[in-house]
Amino acid sequence: MPRPKRLLAATDLSAPARHAAERAALVAADTGATLDLVHVAELALLDRLRRLVADIPAEVGARMLASAHADMRTLAASLRERYGVVAGVHVATGPILPELERHADAIDADLFVLGARGTNVVRHLMLGSTAERLVGRATRPMLVVKREARQPYRSVLVPVDFSRASPSSLALARAIAPGASIVLLHAFDVPYESKLRFAGVDADTIGRYRIAAEREARQRLGALCDAAGLAPGDATPLVLHGDPFRHIVEQEDAGGCDLVAIGKRGESAAGDLLLGSVTREVLTASRCDVLVNA
Repeated sequence: MPRPKRLLAATDLSAPARHAAERAALVAADTGATLDLVHVAELALLDRLRRLVADIPAEVGARMLASAHADMRTLAASLRERYGVVAGVHVATGPILPELERHADAIDADLFVLGARGTNVVRHLMLGSTAERLVGRATRPMLVVKREARQPYRSVLVPVDFSRASPSSLALARAIAPGASIVLLHAFDVPYESKLRFAGVDADTIGRYRIAAEREARQRLGALCDAAGLAPGDATPLVLHGDPFRHIVEQEDAGGCDLVAIGKRGESAAGDLLLGSVTREVLTASRCDVLVNA
Protein backbone atom coordinates (compact mmCIF):
# COMPACT_ATOMS: atom_id res chain seq x y z
CA MET A 1 0.00 0.00 0.00
CA PRO A 2 1.42 3.41 -0.92
CA ARG A 3 1.97 5.98 1.79
CA PRO A 4 -0.94 8.38 2.40
CA LYS A 5 -0.99 11.50 0.27
CA ARG A 6 -3.59 13.64 2.03
CA LEU A 7 -4.56 13.68 5.69
CA LEU A 8 -7.60 15.35 7.23
CA ALA A 9 -7.58 16.10 10.96
CA ALA A 10 -10.80 17.16 12.66
CA THR A 11 -10.57 19.39 15.71
CA ASP A 12 -13.03 21.05 18.06
CA LEU A 13 -10.14 23.26 19.28
CA SER A 14 -10.10 21.58 22.70
CA ALA A 15 -6.82 20.49 24.27
CA PRO A 16 -7.41 16.75 23.61
CA ALA A 17 -8.31 17.45 19.99
CA ARG A 18 -5.01 19.28 19.64
CA HIS A 19 -3.27 15.94 20.22
CA ALA A 20 -5.00 14.62 17.10
CA ALA A 21 -3.82 17.58 15.03
CA GLU A 22 -0.27 17.15 16.32
CA ARG A 23 -0.30 13.41 15.58
CA ALA A 24 -1.61 14.14 12.09
CA ALA A 25 1.26 16.57 11.59
CA LEU A 26 3.77 13.96 12.78
CA VAL A 27 2.34 11.38 10.36
CA ALA A 28 2.41 13.94 7.56
CA ALA A 29 6.05 14.75 8.31
CA ASP A 30 6.91 11.05 8.51
CA THR A 31 5.17 10.07 5.27
CA GLY A 32 5.36 13.21 3.13
CA ALA A 33 1.58 13.61 3.05
CA THR A 34 -0.23 16.94 2.97
CA LEU A 35 -2.43 17.93 5.91
CA ASP A 36 -5.75 19.74 6.17
CA LEU A 37 -7.42 20.80 9.42
CA VAL A 38 -11.19 21.12 9.71
CA HIS A 39 -13.36 22.56 12.46
CA VAL A 40 -17.15 22.30 12.36
CA ALA A 41 -19.03 25.01 14.25
CA GLU A 42 -22.47 23.94 15.50
CA LEU A 43 -24.33 27.22 15.06
CA ALA A 44 -27.60 25.34 15.48
CA LEU A 45 -26.81 25.31 19.19
CA LEU A 46 -26.77 29.09 19.10
CA ASP A 47 -30.22 29.10 17.49
CA ARG A 48 -31.51 26.92 20.31
CA LEU A 49 -30.03 29.32 22.83
CA ARG A 50 -31.77 32.23 21.12
CA ARG A 51 -35.10 30.52 21.70
CA LEU A 52 -34.31 30.66 25.41
CA VAL A 53 -32.59 34.05 25.53
CA ALA A 54 -34.10 36.39 22.99
CA ASP A 55 -31.62 39.27 23.32
CA ILE A 56 -28.51 37.45 22.05
CA PRO A 57 -26.93 39.84 19.51
CA ALA A 58 -27.30 38.82 15.87
CA GLU A 59 -23.57 39.12 15.26
CA VAL A 60 -22.61 36.48 17.84
CA GLY A 61 -22.55 33.72 15.21
CA ALA A 62 -20.22 35.73 13.00
CA ARG A 63 -17.96 36.41 15.97
CA MET A 64 -17.83 32.71 16.81
CA LEU A 65 -16.82 31.87 13.24
CA ALA A 66 -14.18 34.61 13.20
CA SER A 67 -12.79 33.32 16.49
CA ALA A 68 -12.71 29.76 15.13
CA HIS A 69 -10.85 30.91 12.01
CA ALA A 70 -8.30 32.75 14.16
CA ASP A 71 -7.81 29.75 16.45
CA MET A 72 -7.38 27.43 13.46
CA ARG A 73 -4.76 29.71 11.93
CA THR A 74 -2.92 29.76 15.27
CA LEU A 75 -3.02 25.96 15.42
CA ALA A 76 -1.73 25.66 11.86
CA ALA A 77 1.10 28.08 12.63
CA SER A 78 2.07 26.03 15.68
CA LEU A 79 2.16 22.82 13.64
CA ARG A 80 4.31 24.48 11.00
CA GLU A 81 6.76 25.71 13.61
CA ARG A 82 7.00 22.37 15.47
CA TYR A 83 6.82 19.87 12.61
CA GLY A 84 7.57 21.81 9.44
CA VAL A 85 4.15 20.90 8.04
CA VAL A 86 2.02 23.51 6.27
CA ALA A 87 -1.63 22.66 7.01
CA GLY A 88 -4.68 23.88 5.15
CA VAL A 89 -7.36 25.40 7.38
CA HIS A 90 -11.12 24.94 6.96
CA VAL A 91 -14.06 26.05 9.11
CA ALA A 92 -17.51 24.67 8.31
CA THR A 93 -20.97 24.97 9.84
CA GLY A 94 -23.68 22.36 10.18
CA PRO A 95 -24.16 18.94 11.76
CA ILE A 96 -20.72 17.71 12.81
CA LEU A 97 -20.54 14.19 11.45
CA PRO A 98 -22.11 14.82 8.01
CA GLU A 99 -19.88 17.87 7.58
CA LEU A 100 -16.75 15.90 8.47
CA GLU A 101 -17.68 13.19 5.98
CA ARG A 102 -18.51 15.75 3.30
CA HIS A 103 -15.21 17.52 3.72
CA ALA A 104 -13.21 14.30 3.70
CA ASP A 105 -14.91 13.38 0.43
CA ALA A 106 -14.37 16.85 -1.02
CA ILE A 107 -10.59 16.77 -0.57
CA ASP A 108 -10.33 13.02 -1.20
CA ALA A 109 -8.53 12.43 2.11
CA ASP A 110 -6.99 8.99 2.42
CA LEU A 111 -6.65 9.17 6.21
CA PHE A 112 -9.10 10.77 8.64
CA VAL A 113 -7.62 11.73 12.04
CA LEU A 114 -9.75 12.45 15.11
CA GLY A 115 -9.16 12.80 18.82
CA ALA A 116 -10.59 10.33 21.31
CA ARG A 117 -11.92 13.03 23.61
CA GLY A 118 -13.16 16.52 23.11
CA THR A 119 -15.93 18.95 23.77
CA ASN A 120 -18.03 18.00 20.77
CA VAL A 121 -16.48 15.91 17.96
CA VAL A 122 -15.67 12.87 20.04
CA ARG A 123 -18.63 12.89 22.34
CA HIS A 124 -20.19 11.50 19.15
CA LEU A 125 -17.14 9.50 18.20
CA MET A 126 -16.28 6.90 20.78
CA LEU A 127 -19.25 5.74 22.78
CA GLY A 128 -22.44 6.55 20.91
CA SER A 129 -24.26 4.92 18.04
CA THR A 130 -23.45 7.95 15.85
CA ALA A 131 -19.76 7.20 16.30
CA GLU A 132 -20.21 3.58 15.32
CA ARG A 133 -22.04 4.68 12.19
CA LEU A 134 -19.24 7.11 11.33
CA VAL A 135 -16.51 4.50 11.64
CA GLY A 136 -18.71 1.69 10.39
CA ARG A 137 -19.65 3.36 7.12
CA ALA A 138 -16.26 4.97 6.57
CA THR A 139 -14.74 4.46 3.15
CA ARG A 140 -11.29 5.59 4.26
CA PRO A 141 -8.99 4.64 7.15
CA MET A 142 -9.51 6.49 10.41
CA LEU A 143 -6.88 7.21 13.05
CA VAL A 144 -8.34 7.73 16.53
CA VAL A 145 -5.79 9.55 18.69
CA LYS A 146 -5.79 8.95 22.43
CA ARG A 147 -2.32 10.04 23.49
CA GLU A 148 -0.20 13.14 23.26
CA ALA A 149 1.93 12.98 20.12
CA ARG A 150 5.55 13.13 21.24
CA GLN A 151 7.32 11.15 18.49
CA PRO A 152 6.54 9.08 15.39
CA TYR A 153 4.99 5.70 16.09
CA ARG A 154 7.59 3.19 17.28
CA SER A 155 5.65 -0.06 17.84
CA VAL A 156 2.46 -1.12 16.06
CA LEU A 157 0.25 -4.02 17.10
CA VAL A 158 -1.64 -5.51 14.16
CA PRO A 159 -4.32 -8.03 15.21
CA VAL A 160 -5.23 -10.31 12.29
CA ASP A 161 -8.01 -12.86 11.85
CA PHE A 162 -7.01 -13.93 8.31
CA SER A 163 -10.08 -12.20 6.86
CA ARG A 164 -9.80 -10.17 3.67
CA ALA A 165 -9.02 -7.11 5.79
CA SER A 166 -5.88 -8.58 7.36
CA PRO A 167 -3.38 -7.94 4.52
CA SER A 168 -4.60 -4.38 4.01
CA SER A 169 -4.50 -3.66 7.77
CA LEU A 170 -0.86 -4.73 7.82
CA ALA A 171 -0.06 -2.68 4.73
CA LEU A 172 -1.84 0.36 6.18
CA ALA A 173 0.11 0.10 9.44
CA ARG A 174 3.40 0.02 7.54
CA ALA A 175 2.33 3.00 5.42
CA ILE A 176 1.26 5.15 8.38
CA ALA A 177 4.18 4.17 10.62
CA PRO A 178 7.07 3.39 8.26
CA GLY A 179 9.71 3.40 10.99
CA ALA A 180 7.82 1.33 13.56
CA SER A 181 8.33 -2.26 14.61
CA ILE A 182 5.40 -4.56 13.82
CA VAL A 183 3.78 -7.13 16.12
CA LEU A 184 1.35 -9.46 14.34
CA LEU A 185 -1.17 -11.02 16.72
CA HIS A 186 -3.62 -13.82 16.00
CA ALA A 187 -5.88 -15.11 18.78
CA PHE A 188 -7.43 -18.49 18.05
CA ASP A 189 -9.96 -20.90 19.50
CA VAL A 190 -10.53 -24.56 18.80
CA PRO A 191 -13.78 -24.73 16.79
CA TYR A 192 -16.65 -25.91 19.01
CA GLU A 193 -14.30 -26.43 21.96
CA SER A 194 -17.01 -25.86 24.57
CA LYS A 195 -19.35 -28.25 22.78
CA LEU A 196 -16.59 -30.85 22.59
CA ARG A 197 -16.08 -30.56 26.34
CA PHE A 198 -19.82 -30.81 26.94
CA ALA A 199 -19.89 -33.93 24.76
CA GLY A 200 -17.27 -35.52 26.98
CA VAL A 201 -14.23 -35.25 24.70
CA ASP A 202 -11.17 -35.68 26.94
CA ALA A 203 -8.69 -32.89 27.66
CA ASP A 204 -5.80 -34.61 25.86
CA THR A 205 -7.77 -34.78 22.61
CA ILE A 206 -8.80 -31.14 22.88
CA GLY A 207 -5.17 -30.29 23.62
CA ARG A 208 -4.12 -31.95 20.37
CA TYR A 209 -6.77 -29.94 18.53
CA ARG A 210 -5.31 -26.76 20.06
CA ILE A 211 -1.80 -27.70 18.96
CA ALA A 212 -3.04 -28.33 15.43
CA ALA A 213 -4.97 -25.03 15.38
CA GLU A 214 -1.92 -23.13 16.64
CA ARG A 215 0.31 -24.77 14.03
CA GLU A 216 -2.10 -23.80 11.26
CA ALA A 217 -2.29 -20.21 12.56
CA ARG A 218 1.51 -19.89 12.60
CA GLN A 219 1.66 -21.15 9.02
CA ARG A 220 -0.96 -18.62 7.95
CA LEU A 221 0.89 -15.80 9.75
CA GLY A 222 4.05 -16.80 7.91
CA ALA A 223 2.18 -16.77 4.61
CA LEU A 224 0.78 -13.32 5.44
CA CYS A 225 4.29 -12.00 6.12
CA ASP A 226 5.60 -13.53 2.89
CA ALA A 227 2.76 -12.00 0.87
CA ALA A 228 3.50 -8.60 2.44
CA GLY A 229 7.18 -8.86 1.52
CA LEU A 230 8.32 -8.96 5.14
CA ALA A 231 11.69 -10.56 5.72
CA PRO A 232 12.34 -12.69 8.83
CA GLY A 233 12.70 -10.30 11.75
CA ASP A 234 10.67 -7.51 10.15
CA ALA A 235 7.65 -8.46 12.27
CA THR A 236 7.11 -10.34 15.51
CA PRO A 237 4.41 -13.02 15.12
CA LEU A 238 2.28 -13.96 18.13
CA VAL A 239 -0.26 -16.78 18.18
CA LEU A 240 -2.27 -16.99 21.40
CA HIS A 241 -5.25 -19.05 22.48
CA GLY A 242 -8.32 -17.25 23.77
CA ASP A 243 -10.29 -14.05 23.53
CA PRO A 244 -8.94 -11.62 20.88
CA PHE A 245 -9.87 -8.45 22.74
CA ARG A 246 -8.17 -9.57 25.97
CA HIS A 247 -4.98 -10.49 24.15
CA ILE A 248 -4.96 -7.22 22.19
CA VAL A 249 -5.16 -5.15 25.38
CA GLU A 250 -2.57 -7.31 27.16
CA GLN A 251 -0.11 -7.21 24.27
CA GLU A 252 -0.60 -3.48 23.84
CA ASP A 253 0.82 -3.06 27.35
CA ALA A 254 3.36 -5.89 27.27
CA GLY A 255 4.85 -4.77 23.97
CA GLY A 256 4.85 -1.05 24.72
CA CYS A 257 2.79 -0.45 21.59
CA ASP A 258 1.74 3.08 20.72
CA LEU A 259 -0.63 2.14 17.88
CA VAL A 260 -3.13 -0.67 17.26
CA ALA A 261 -4.03 -1.20 13.59
CA ILE A 262 -7.23 -3.19 13.20
CA GLY A 263 -9.83 -3.94 10.54
CA LYS A 264 -13.25 -2.36 10.75
CA ARG A 265 -14.86 -5.76 10.88
CA GLY A 266 -13.82 -9.39 10.71
CA GLU A 267 -14.93 -12.20 8.47
CA SER A 268 -18.06 -12.80 10.52
CA ALA A 269 -19.53 -9.28 10.39
CA ALA A 270 -22.87 -9.06 8.62
CA GLY A 271 -22.79 -5.82 6.68
CA ASP A 272 -21.04 -2.63 5.68
CA LEU A 273 -22.79 -0.56 8.34
CA LEU A 274 -21.69 -2.82 11.19
CA LEU A 275 -18.62 -2.22 13.30
CA GLY A 276 -17.01 -5.45 14.44
CA SER A 277 -17.43 -6.18 18.14
CA VAL A 278 -13.68 -6.59 18.76
CA THR A 279 -12.94 -3.34 16.92
CA ARG A 280 -15.61 -1.55 18.94
CA GLU A 281 -14.15 -2.86 22.20
CA VAL A 282 -10.62 -1.87 21.18
CA LEU A 283 -11.75 1.64 20.24
CA THR A 284 -13.36 2.04 23.64
CA ALA A 285 -10.80 0.37 25.90
CA SER A 286 -7.41 0.73 24.23
CA ARG A 287 -5.06 3.22 25.84
CA CYS A 288 -3.04 3.84 22.70
CA ASP A 289 -4.04 5.25 19.33
CA VAL A 290 -6.20 3.07 17.09
CA LEU A 291 -5.95 2.90 13.30
CA VAL A 292 -9.15 1.47 11.78
CA ASN A 293 -8.82 0.05 8.29
CA ALA A 294 -11.93 0.68 6.21
